[in-house]
Amino acid sequence: MQDTEEVTQQDQTAEETPVAVEAMTAEEVLSTGEVDAAPPAVLEAERAQMKAIIEAVTYITDEPLTQQQIAAALQQPMDVVKSLLDELLADYARPERGLSIREIAGGFKMATKPEHHESIRTFVKNLKPPLKLSLAALETMAVIAYKQPITAPEIMEIRGVAGAGVLKTLLDRKLIATAGRKNVVGKPILYKTTKEFLVQFGLKDLAELPTLKEFEELGRLAIHEPEPDLYEESKAIAAASEKPAAAEAVADDSPEKDSGEGA
Repeated sequence: MQDTEEVTQQDQTAEETPVAVEAMTAEEVLSTGEVDAAPPAVLEAERAQMKAIIEAVTYITDEPLTQQQIAAALQQPMDVVKSLLDELLADYARPERGLSIREIAGGFKMATKPEHHESIRTFVKNLKPPLKLSLAALETMAVIAYKQPITAPEIMEIRGVAGAGVLKTLLDRKLIATAGRKNVVGKPILYKTTKEFLVQFGLKDLAELPTLKEFEELGRLAIHEPEPDLYEESKAIAAASEKPAAAEAVADDSPEKDSGEGA
């Protein structure tokens, strides 16, 4: 009977040990140094996630990131970060990759490969310049996007100011197009957004337009982390769905006049 109890206790211990190990995250394993005890699947998943983050930040940042900065952001030891960076550098060094992660000025940054520079230069010459719109143009664009099809008098009523010049600019940029005439007195022209509008704003369709609540949240975030362009754009589009008085208050913030203005 005693032998049977000992065997049962050993079986229970054997069953509990893997569960305890699986409950540990990769960070906990790395901090304790018990790398060999970590389940390979869990550790590999954590490493893949951290490597993806490093890849993203080296792409998005303007200045090269040092190993110390990356380690502090990930809250990981330097040797772990170095290992992940070495893997990324090897991945991007393959000839089928068009980008590379290079060590520049003591940090790491993503860039195109030198052997592709001539082809890239030829391609870039044919690109359109980046789209830039004034606050008034963004307001008008937002009104049309959310209320389309809509006439010029209806846009003016929402914004509180005339905007013939802005409409011409948006038409020239092919962000809006005419959509027939409204069947009322005077038969004013109706305006709607175009495929170019979806392309420029990265939308699959109009259903992906952010809600007013989402833009209000962007505005609140911008107060704590100022980003002038993003904040002004959020105010403009939020104004499109507010009462005319509120929209006029936002429009008054713009130093430009609508008459004959461009983007």
